[in-house]
Amino acid sequence: QVRPVESGGGLVEAGGSLRLSCAASGRTFSNYAVGWFRRVPGKEREFVATISWSGDVTSYADSVEGRFTLSRDNAKNTVALQMNSLKPADTAVYYCAIRDLPRIARMETSYNYWGQGTQVTVSS
Repeated sequence: QVRPVESGGGLVEAGGSLRLSCAASGRTFSNYAVGWFRRVPGKEREFVATISWSGDVTSYADSVEGRFTLSRDNAKNTVALQMNSLKPADTAVYYCAIRDLPRIARMETSYNYWGQGTQVTVSS
């Protein structure tokens, strides 16, 4: 079983940047798509971005398109979410998820393994 572990969260001012990382323990995830989701207290978890097993295909939520960029290094078993031009509305707990298929997916139910989440706080 693969276990995603997120890192890189923190506090940043509006307009700043953060880079989140997702590392996988248990086994390699190079054959599988990876997604990022986020949850604001009191709201449902929402899709942020997803990347295919090869890194060639990505998809982003409209709210982050053009500001967030996903990349992966399968040799290192890691996926990175670069977040630029951050807004207070981006404040949330961010979750990395891995699915047992190589193609991207935007639905939460498409993912099999979830990390514990990392807090991102953007101050105004």
